[in-house]
Amino acid sequence: KPGGQCAELYPEKPIYDIPALPVVTGSELVERLMTQAEPFEPGFHLGQMGENLEKLESGGWLLTTDRGLELEAPVIVIAAGGGSFVPKKPPIPGIEAYEGGSVFYAVRRMEDFRGRHLLIAGGGDSALDWAINLQPVAASVSLVHRRPEFRAAPDSVEKMRALEAEGKITFHVAQITGLEGEGDKLSGVKL
Repeated sequence: KPGGQCAELYPEKPIYDIPALPVVTGSELVERLMTQAEPFEPGFHLGQMGENLEKLESGGWLLTTDRGLELEAPVIVIAAGGGSFVPKKPPIPGIEAYEGGSVFYAVRRMEDFRGRHLLIAGGGDSALDWAINLQPVAASVSLVHRRPEFRAAPDSVEKMRALEAEGKITFHVAQITGLEGEGDKLSGVKL
């Protein structure tokens, strides 16, 4: 689907650095961009990746996708972003059994986490932002990072620390070493 990281990784995450929009979610931003592009009738070739790029004698380019679609164009602009969205999975034995039931690599709908006890692993912007944004809907939020310093925006660190001081987020300097549970349902996490 169109939208890149905003649509795939952060559909409900508030974004604060878009000119003229004080706050907008990833999905709202994509919707507005699609509306803006609509008059130009763009073509979309979704669900495939560029596989081969060839310079033509005419001076143009021929792009072939992994599905065999050939697109010829006078100019190619490569706006690859982060590439295909494949989660960076931690090296935790047996994690695959819990994926989709108790282990998630992205938040598609915040409402799916209402009333749940959450453990968020990481120390970057995404981990802190989700800890902050999910705290009001979750039964509890714990944040785990391998060191006390974060690689996140100072404002996010400040907000997370304030929620920790209020007892609304629990922070652990640790790493996840194991998971416990049955089927795809976690009952415990070893730190």
